[in-house]
Amino acid sequence: MMKRYQSSVISDVAFLLLLIICFVCVVFTAVDPELYIQNFIFLNVAFLISVITYFSNLTVGLILNFVFIFGCGTFTLYQSIVEGVVLGGQSYFWLIITPLLTGVTWALTRANKQLQEEKEQLQRENASLATMDVNTNLKNNLSFQKDATVFMALSTRFKIPVTLLIISVRYWDEIRRMTSEEEMTSAMYDISTISQTSIRTNDSLYIFDKDNPTWGLILFTDREGANVVIDRLKQNIINLNNGEYGDKYKVELNLKIGAVEYDPESIPTPLDFIVEAKKQLEYDV
Repeated sequence: MMKRYQSSVISDVAFLLLLIICFVCVVFTAVDPELYIQNFIFLNVAFLISVITYFSNLTVGLILNFVFIFGCGTFTLYQSIVEGVVLGGQSYFWLIITPLLTGVTWALTRANKQLQEEKEQLQRENASLATMDVNTNLKNNLSFQKDATVFMALSTRFKIPVTLLIISVRYWDEIRRMTSEEEMTSAMYDISTISQTSIRTNDSLYIFDKDNPTWGLILFTDREGANVVIDRLKQNIINLNNGEYGDKYKVELNLKIGAVEYDPESIPTPLDFIVEAKKQLEYDV
């Protein structure tokens, strides 16, 4: 938190200094009409070095500043010796302001990059800690692992049968190529809604994969009792295809459902529970 606050302060201060330096440069360029062209050229060079530093790094900016200082010093020396021009404040202004402008630009760039990196890190952390899917409002894989640990412990202790159903959409890849992304999102939502209404309130529905839609259903019943839910789900999908959603989708939706009853001997972890249930999908033809 402190690091993010420091980056924000550095970014704000650097931006403010950049505005002040730009204002000073513009005023200095316009204040002397006799040196306007010369100052205008130096101003553009200073801004060009600043822009290059912004899109590269400080090392490149410093190298360009050394080249600029050398060139500017050589030009000033030529004016003094050959043309007899008296050196004034304008001779040193660009030698000082150009490296300063480069440094402020680099500080602004670095602070902004740090803020962007911190933002991306927070987004990754939020995604990894989130237990709800945004589109369907269903619990996700992380939430399943936490819940399944409790359900498996209850099943072992009180001899309560627990069955996991894995639901996927048959021929999803082919369906995706024939329909729009909006229709796919809508189909996922409708299937989630149907699955939710097909179970009891004490059963739990999860979304495991959104790219290749896969749902999980934890049922407090044995394998035979799960068949009732499976038949209900498939009948509801048939009603979906033939009912008011018949014209909504260009293709017919069909489900593949695999189910496995929890066995403490062969299913020691929630991930093993998912793996065993997914194996049963192969038998739903």
